[in-house]
Formats: sequence, C-alpha cells, structure tokens
Amino acid sequence: MSDTTSHEPAQVKAAHRTSRVGRPDRVTVAVYAADPVLRVGIVHQLRQRPEVDLVDDADAERAEVSLVVVDNVGDDVVALLHRLRHNNATRTGLVIGTLGAGALQRVIECGVAAVLRRAEAEQDQLLSLVLAIANGEGVLPGDLLGKLLSHVGNLQRSALDPGGRLSLSTLTTREADMLRLVSEGLDTAEIARKTAYSERTVKNVLHEITTRLQLRNRAHAVGYALRNGLI
Repeated sequence: MSDTTSHEPAQVKAAHRTSRVGRPDRVTVAVYAADPVLRVGIVHQLRQRPEVDLVDDADAERAEVSLVVVDNVGDDVVALLHRLRHNNATRTGLVIGTLGAGALQRVIECGVAAVLRRAEAEQDQLLSLVLAIANGEGVLPGDLLGKLLSHVGNLQRSALDPGGRLSLSTLTTREADMLRLVSEGLDTAEIARKTAYSERTVKNVLHEITTRLQLRNRAHAVGYALRNGLI
C-alpha cells in the first residue's frame, strides 16, 4: 500500500484547518443605500474582493454584515438601523459623509458596530471594515472616538447632581427622541412607525419616563423636558 501521508507545509495545513473549523472563507455582505450612485460605488469595490460575497436584496436579511451607506443620519436612516439591530443574523457598519458627536452616539445606540467616512472608503479600507465587523470588532476613526469619549464624559457629568449622586432627571437618546415626537403631535402608532419600535415598546418607554420623573401624563412629560432643555 502506498504511503498517502501528506507532505504539505505546516502553514498550509493550518490554513486548511482554519478554513474547516473557523469562519467561512467569504463574508456575506448586504449593502443599503438610498442613493443608487453611492450603492454602485461601494458594490463595485467590494465585488472585486474574493473575501466578500455580496448578496442580493432577497437574501439581505441573512447577510453577516450590513453596510449602510449614506450622506448623513436622518430619521429614515435611524429607522433602518433600528430594523437591522433587531436582526440577530447581521452586524451593521456605517459608511457616511458627515457625522457629529451627537449623531455618532445615536447610531451606536442603534447598534452600529463600525463607522467609516465615505472620503476614506477605498477598497482596502472597506474590506478591513467588513472583516472587522464580521469578527465582532468595533471600528471608529480616531477623531470620532475622541468625540464619543468626550460626549460620554459630558453625559456622565450632567447626570450627576452637585452632591455627586446620579440624577433621575436625565433622558436617554431614545426617550428624548420619543418625547420629541410626542411634542410634534404624533400618537403611539405613528411614533412606532417613525422609530421602528413596536407600539408596546413606545408605550413602555413613555410610561417609564412619566413614572421615573413622577409626571402625570405625556403632555406633562413634554413640558418638563422642554423646560429643562432635555429635548
């Protein structure tokens, strides 16, 4: 019987083992962009990389990585990010034109794992972003990370009363967003559609605000938030 022992180099064997027991060779990616020009540009760059498997719209919800490509963060983008956040099969990255500290916190609360500026979205950077997201890593440009840390520090300081105790008179971004919509006259169903939350979640959030702040109703909560500069 002939000797069938493999004489492959050790690193090749290791690569084969990684391929069998590690993550798949190709990362499935869905691209979301309202602007067809932005979408074509990102898709064109990623399609050339063997590490990426771009999926069509029919299979988008099963993609490992969802890339949202936009100019800035608006209500429609937030609604999309909320929807993707509730999909446990995918992790979300944002390729964006401009993003301030407040908007950065907002998208992170929407479940965005990584951010890349569109001006820096060349092929290698896009691939690095996709692979980092697929591996469960978070990615932020250095200056945005600094802004986020500064913003979080300011929030922590504003949440403390002069005695250094945690104040209950602050609102989360989600709470502030919902109260702002209440102030615009939207009812529960309309807020749910606007924020991509269920009506039950909207009711629970608004009830939590009125209970925690010892307010009578939604109108009282809106008035309180406006007087204290919370919305």
